[in-house]
Amino acid sequence: MTTRVNPNCRLEDQGIEGLGRVYYNLLEPALMNEAIARGEGQLGLGGTFLVHTGAHTGRSPKDKFVVRTPGVEDSIWWENNKPMAPEQFDLLHQDMLAHMKGRDYFVQDLFGGADPELRLDVRLVTELAWHNLFIRHLLRRPDAAELATFVPEFTIINCPGFKADPARHGTRSETVIALNFEKKLILIGNTAYAGENKKSVFTLLNYILPAKGVMPMHCSANHAPGDADDVAIFFGLSGTGKTTLSAEPSRVLIGDDEHGWSERGIFNFEGGCYAKTINLSPKAEPEIYATTSRFGTVIENMVHDPDTLELDFEDNSITDNMRAAYPLEAISNASPTSVGGKPKNIIMLTCDAYGVLPPIARLTPAQAMYHFLSGFTSKTPGTEVGVVEPVPTFSTCFGAPFMPRRPEVYGKLLQEKIAETGATCWLVNTGWTGGAYGTGSRMPIVATRALLAAALDGSLNDVQFRRDPNFGFEVPVSVPGVSDVLLDPRRTWADGAAYDKQAAKLVQMFSDNFAQYLPAIDDDVRAAAIG
Repeated sequence: MTTRVNPNCRLEDQGIEGLGRVYYNLLEPALMNEAIARGEGQLGLGGTFLVHTGAHTGRSPKDKFVVRTPGVEDSIWWENNKPMAPEQFDLLHQDMLAHMKGRDYFVQDLFGGADPELRLDVRLVTELAWHNLFIRHLLRRPDAAELATFVPEFTIINCPGFKADPARHGTRSETVIALNFEKKLILIGNTAYAGENKKSVFTLLNYILPAKGVMPMHCSANHAPGDADDVAIFFGLSGTGKTTLSAEPSRVLIGDDEHGWSERGIFNFEGGCYAKTINLSPKAEPEIYATTSRFGTVIENMVHDPDTLELDFEDNSITDNMRAAYPLEAISNASPTSVGGKPKNIIMLTCDAYGVLPPIARLTPAQAMYHFLSGFTSKTPGTEVGVVEPVPTFSTCFGAPFMPRRPEVYGKLLQEKIAETGATCWLVNTGWTGGAYGTGSRMPIVATRALLAAALDGSLNDVQFRRDPNFGFEVPVSVPGVSDVLLDPRRTWADGAAYDKQAAKLVQMFSDNFAQYLPAIDDDVRAAAIG
């Protein structure tokens, strides 16, 4: 089918031939019909689409590769990105095209980026209709006139039914995500987890934008009502609260996961949200909860009643990483433009499974750079294959799995932009308090929201601060509406000596991890190093 597509840029014009029916740029109702008719999932309450992704319910970072070509040889962070030989990629591409012959495929031509001058034109070719629906939510949708002349800069082909051959293709397993920057092509095989589609686009932008002086960020963002220049950004890995905390009803949501910071300000890479739904509460998160009964929302890997189709937000028997994918306009306070000014506040979210860090701390610019490069958090259950309980980890730039370039590239960009704007930087712990995971409890979200509100309206700068003896940052002593005890993590523990021992352990972990960056950082950041 060739409606809503550039007639001079169909799949056969890209050398993809011999397919069955090709569906170009179908809208949501048509994609829902196709997905249901093909048995890919079922219609849920309110017109949602309920789907299970099979063996893969999270990303497969160990199966992700970058093709080692001369053009990227000197700019890829190879210690973090597995190389694939060009010859092996060519065989993989050849075999995937053979797999595709005679099969029906779905195509979406979309934009990665709300800034027209910086966006990436990307084509998604998917074996599954619901993957097309998912990515149509998650990226930005051209209008009919734009589609008529659309030519993709990059193409992503996703075939969950295709299995890689490790001996032939150089892969670790039958699952593969392979990025070829020279051929401007990404191949995904043997995983139905939809998140691989959007994170592939994020990885592309993380490589392309720094060369243009633009900082790509794994963060959410919002701005004050009526003031698009009062922007806050929230760095953090999955499970730290990026989506929940940025969707604060009193502010305007720019986006919940991926943004760029250009000389003009912040812009969302995406056109939708991919929210975790485990323990989602209609009281605490009413707007996100409402999307789980909205027409077209993709409900991924959630247990539901077979008769009533009611969702179970607490049953994690499939995965902790249950998700809902929906367009930004599903959130009433979402920005219609998905752009804003330069950030006034930078929040770094961490999920501390050790129960050591305070709920909020104010950072100097050098400390902010230290914590950005450290990227300390805990991988939460389900977000990656094999993660079944919180695992303390350091993920540099709060997004190491998606960073093709060296961390110092992103760190230097952020350092320059903080210096330019004078933004205030905060470290916020949404993890454990009163003890480590298994003993303590999760940080109360009510307290986190109160502290963030005070930080963003400026009132937190007026309270008394103390210097933390372990980490050197400033911690508020007393904040209206928040327990003084909660602000001092040592006091939340029943055994102060046990806290001291745990804190010393974490300080050493920070020090050991940061040693790798010492040769490449400025003196002020080196002086801010812990331990």
